[in-house]
Amino acid sequence: MSQTGTRTDTDVIDLLIAQHSRIRDLFSAVLDGPAEGRKQSFEALVRLLAVHETAEEEIIHPMARRRLPGGDGIVDDRLAEERAAKELLAELDGMDPGDPGFLPKVDALRLAVLTHARAEERYEFARLDAEFGPAQRRALAAAVKAAEATAPTHPHPGTESATKNMLVGPMAAMVDRVRDILRDKGDGG
Repeated sequence: MSQTGTRTDTDVIDLLIAQHSRIRDLFSAVLDGPAEGRKQSFEALVRLLAVHETAEEEIIHPMARRRLPGGDGIVDDRLAEERAAKELLAELDGMDPGDPGFLPKVDALRLAVLTHARAEERYEFARLDAEFGPAQRRALAAAVKAAEATAPTHPHPGTESATKNMLVGPMAAMVDRVRDILRDKGDGG
């Protein structure tokens, strides 16, 4: 959290923790909300998870790997967690929310993602927060926002590195965004 103790989207740590909170809220909306809103909540969750993880893979993890003592191990653990979550998310992405297997799989995804988020906050974000001053955290927040603006909006397991995201990400993002437009048009949007 920033020095003032308030949440701000101009500090990278606060931005990412606020996104973790939004992810928790979206999981609750999918799992506990009314069935008629489940599809929309799930689509919002998929999009947020995809752009959030892409930005972490392109900006945060490489920085942690370079700057934190033991950074390689910390990042390798987070990338393994992200890959497992992306694989679950990819399975769910094409499922009908009315399918009897949908909610149990979402619950398994929730457990994996929230465990991953806690590990990031404890082992990566807290140490990056201590490593960087306010100006550096603001610059990283701007970089994360830029990465999110061009990130794919659906999971792509196997692209958990900055290099793979840079190579595959732009084409995947374009395909995802066309897919989102077509889906929205098909829903009467």
